[in-house]
Amino acid sequence: MRDVLRALRVMATTVLILVPAALGLLIRGRQRGNPYLYRQISRLLMALGPAFIKAGQVLGTRRDVLPPALCAELEVLQDSVPPLDPARSREVLHDIYGPHLSELLPNIDYQPIAGGSVACVYRATDHQGRHVALKVLRPEIRPILEADLRIMRRAAGLAARLPVLRGVPVTEVVGEMCTAVLAQLDFPREADNLVRLRRDLGAVRRVWVPAVYPELSGPACVAMEFIPDLDVRTAQGCPPALRRRFAESALGAIYHMLFVDGFVHCDLHPGNLYFTRGGEVVVLDAGFSVQLSPRLRRLFAEFFLNMAVGRGDRCAEIVVDSSAGIRPDADLTGFLARMADLVVRSHGQPAREFSLIAFAAEMFDLQRRHGVHAAPELIFPLLSLLVIEGTIRDLDPDIDFQETAKPVLNRGLFGARRPS
Repeated sequence: MRDVLRALRVMATTVLILVPAALGLLIRGRQRGNPYLYRQISRLLMALGPAFIKAGQVLGTRRDVLPPALCAELEVLQDSVPPLDPARSREVLHDIYGPHLSELLPNIDYQPIAGGSVACVYRATDHQGRHVALKVLRPEIRPILEADLRIMRRAAGLAARLPVLRGVPVTEVVGEMCTAVLAQLDFPREADNLVRLRRDLGAVRRVWVPAVYPELSGPACVAMEFIPDLDVRTAQGCPPALRRRFAESALGAIYHMLFVDGFVHCDLHPGNLYFTRGGEVVVLDAGFSVQLSPRLRRLFAEFFLNMAVGRGDRCAEIVVDSSAGIRPDADLTGFLARMADLVVRSHGQPAREFSLIAFAAEMFDLQRRHGVHAAPELIFPLLSLLVIEGTIRDLDPDIDFQETAKPVLNRGLFGARRPS
């Protein structure tokens, strides 16, 4: 019954916000009406709450399925949920640790140092004197998210039957989106992800992933090493040589994840990527991470290697080979020719002018127009590279993304790898 009532509220809010936008589209035409419609979709998701906001953020990565202008609106959706107050924080931590709280963590600041719709983060000192960051799950968020995601799955099943969406993998895309959102509630999984990333990125110089303290972690809390003085503005005040080092290390970390180990942090926005005055790149919050299969990791690496040397025909073949599906009316001949041309044109650009975001946007547009659906296992890792491009360009405008990738690609394709 709660799901039914929630679904009715979702439907009513959707009608209230989107019907005027749809009428505006009819009156103004596509060119003027679409931007307004997309802004209203973003407004709708904000009104519906955390589950829909996070779902929108994930859907914003699917430029191979959705219009780029809509994806741009969805990617910047932000949670507006205030952190827990100190009194409620004390109750939540006592529920997690029980009577042993003061013994395990004798010093806790109950004022969160960060907070969102899913979790709040606290600073503490444990019984060994270690400075600890506690990422704590909001106790009320799980049933809310799960109910809203059930509604989304049912709505996707109905939408997939519409003639206008024939051939579009609606249920598959919404299904992967729901899985990605739910994974952010699985704190034991996130702790394991951090342990894995710390091990993997230990091979990359000057990259720091905080250590996890398993004896203090559990289903509703991840306890990890506290890294002091993290500030998104640190790199701005550093000399150019150090900024170039930051760019090289951050890009090296992404390439190592993509091409060598295949285990990829997919959410490296500035709130999860920091730089220290000591020259380290700090990677946080591994809740949204994916493991590429050996086949897809190799195809991904082969694509970038061939792109780096301008072999457009082979890149186009790899996109088709790795696709999740081909529409019945797909134009494969046209796609292969245009994809190959895109790679050749991009290979000829100077490093300062080459843009991964522009390249990916054109590739996704070609896939959408020619009926080639990208595999979700590749979309999310590619997103990690697109998210970080702006940060790296700010640090070093002259960095060559394709040339920097070559040594890591060679290790990924031809070097020995550790078992997962």
